Amino acid sequence: MNRPAEASTATAGVLGSPGKGGVPWRPGRDALLRLASLLLFLLLWQLAATLAEDPTVPMPAVVFARIGSEIASMALPHHLGVTLYRVAVSFAAAMLIGAAIGIAMGRWVVLDRFLDGWLVLGLNIPALVTIILCYIWFGLNDWAAILAVALNKIPTVVVTVREGARAIDPRLMAVAHAYRLPASRKFLRVYLPQLHPYLFAAARAGLSLIWKIVLVVELLGRSEGIGFQLNVFFQFFDIAGILAYTLVFAAVVLLVEALAMRPMERRLNRWRQ
Repeated sequence: MNRPAEASTATAGVLGSPGKGGVPWRPGRDALLRLASLLLFLLLWQLAATLAEDPTVPMPAVVFARIGSEIASMALPHHLGVTLYRVAVSFAAAMLIGAAIGIAMGRWVVLDRFLDGWLVLGLNIPALVTIILCYIWFGLNDWAAILAVALNKIPTVVVTVREGARAIDPRLMAVAHAYRLPASRKFLRVYLPQLHPYLFAAARAGLSLIWKIVLVVELLGRSEGIGFQLNVFFQFFDIAGILAYTLVFAAVVLLVEALAMRPMERRLNRWRQ
């Protein structure tokens, strides 16, 4: 007798998962809220620039015009592409290595206790120290920069994934074992889906950290990239240039989050609803 109610609940979970306060998620309303937030930000920026009447606080129109000129000269696309390449490679390396170590530490207690001291050390070494040491040891090149970024991110991935590996439901694994699933299928279909929330948490935290560290790496030792350009603009007190590159970089981050991270997370976690 309860099947229709259960079916309705399942359908509601697929069409719109409840958000905070029990409000179902709807893509259209979500987009409108975000657009309204951005418009409010532009309005406040315009108001602040008008009241300040200072060249250090340029109008939004000035910054957007600068974005157009930088794109027309191909300077901005070039430096943005270089930075995104470093972000992508270091992010992929950090996620793969960190996830593998985190799963192993969550699975084997002896390994967890053996590597715990290393993990605490990695979490507490400042990013600036890692960057400087990598440049000194491996030279001022892209691979040293990518290695420095990855080394700063790996410990945070390990911590998050380790907690996920510890939270794996042994009953589900016992069912998979009872059905004699192959090891690869057991990992991909039973084990890995339970790790998805932790992997996405690590990925989100990783992106927010890697974007920033890459800029510092480029500022200290590279001759291309957004960080390098920001350093050049700083030396000439070019506030419009700094804001132009910052806004474009932030827009790319928002697009990655909206077009890649959120849809993928909803799709992979749909089985939980």
